[in-house]
Amino acid sequence: MSNENEFKKAFFEALKTDRTVMLGIDGVDSGHTRPMTAQFEDESGPIWFFSGNDNVLVQQLHSHHTAIFAFSAKDHSLFASVKGSLRIDNDRAVIDRLWNPFVAAWYTGKDDPNLALLRMDATSVEIWQSEHSLLTGIKALLGMDVKEDMSGNVAQVKLP
Repeated sequence: MSNENEFKKAFFEALKTDRTVMLGIDGVDSGHTRPMTAQFEDESGPIWFFSGNDNVLVQQLHSHHTAIFAFSAKDHSLFASVKGSLRIDNDRAVIDRLWNPFVAAWYTGKDDPNLALLRMDATSVEIWQSEHSLLTGIKALLGMDVKEDMSGNVAQVKLP
């Protein structure tokens, strides 16, 4: 990967396929994160999460807004750490656009009183990419030097 745009594109392609991230709020719940499903409409907009009002992340948002999530592609070809601000944004138009059968399985409907839509405005992402992750992993297990395989495959990307 040679430039920031290529890293960004690869990240969003992977996130679109493997949407599960580990989301947390800085300084809340001893730094623990929660598995959440990320949704986005394009690479320049916010990242959205449906949650419940009973979730500790939602309950703590009144005083904590800096969030981070960790992401790993299923095939381990890409890893990312995303920082940004997180807030509740129960915009009905966004709920309608993002609503799908997987979300619906968790709620009684779009008017469920426990429903909370979280908006993350990402500011930066650090991306690690391994185009040869299986081979690199085998080399590492065999005690071989993998530094050259991984060089040039890390980027700090500003968002949006």
